[in-house]
Amino acid sequence: MTRERRRQGPDTPRGAGPRGWRAVAEEALYGPRGFYRRPEGPAGHFRTSVHASPLFARAVAELLCRVDAALGRPGSLDFVDMAAGRGELVTGVLGALPDEVAARVRPYAVEIADRPADLDTRVIWRGEPPEAVTGVLFANEWLDNVPVDVAEADSSGVPRYVLVGDDGTERLGDPVTGADADWLARWWPLRAEGLRAEIGLPRDRAWATAARRVVRGLAVAVDYAHTVGTRPSFGTLTGFRAGRETTPVPDGTCDITAHVALDACAAAGPAPARLITQRAALHALGITGARPPLALASTDPAAYVRALAGAGEAAELTAPGGLGDFGWLLRPSGIADPLANAGTPA
Repeated sequence: MTRERRRQGPDTPRGAGPRGWRAVAEEALYGPRGFYRRPEGPAGHFRTSVHASPLFARAVAELLCRVDAALGRPGSLDFVDMAAGRGELVTGVLGALPDEVAARVRPYAVEIADRPADLDTRVIWRGEPPEAVTGVLFANEWLDNVPVDVAEADSSGVPRYVLVGDDGTERLGDPVTGADADWLARWWPLRAEGLRAEIGLPRDRAWATAARRVVRGLAVAVDYAHTVGTRPSFGTLTGFRAGRETTPVPDGTCDITAHVALDACAAAGPAPARLITQRAALHALGITGARPPLALASTDPAAYVRALAGAGEAAELTAPGGLGDFGWLLRPSGIADPLANAGTPA
């Protein structure tokens, strides 16, 4: 997957001393022995909306169909699954599309790991998205794994880079300067000793680069998100291993992730861009979590049980305080916003 690399703070080899979080996370996640190259794949350690229910892939398939219609049903329709894991989303989308649309779709899975042996042969597996996309580029929980540096205000209130050793031990380094300092001042100012922030500039640039590749269609980023009025005081950097949240140690054995300042990404990328909640997006795509009518239990008990299970899965995908609060960053290009009726901002 696309990973913009730019040095911030010390950039010394592994084992040579503390470095900025961006450098150590880049190596721990994507290096030769990195977390995202492990054979079990991300699903062995954490659960995304894709893994929670096939309804998520169906909703994305519905979104692709709307974009297809807005494009005038072109002869070739791109679907680009960014940070594809082991191809779970692109597989689910292909299975949920109407035959007529599926016949024209050119599916891409963008991932650094090797191609799974059992993946649908139609899927084009590659390390970078296509240069020009006509269709949908969908980045589900991609930006939260674009490594960033962490800053912390010292006793004088000066933001400094947080340096970390291979064992996860931290200390403060040099003051934050340049473009990073400008980003903090605009998007996440640190005004008191001990307050922390993740410097989201690499994510802004990664999103802008990916979104510009959509020549006609829609670019979407879905992620844990916060906005300028709701930034957490001490940051969100954390780790995940075997389904549990854990201390982030940059040794390649756990995921290292942090929530995304999606409002900053929206401002940095090409206009127009809009930020809504996953709950609003999925409701607009027909995933509501509404319970089936009780009368169905009498007329068709099996159908009622299936519908009830689907309602439970939809409720999880749209739940306040959970997956429903994820942010969806939408950037249409050359078409009207296909989720214009989803008006709840993130």
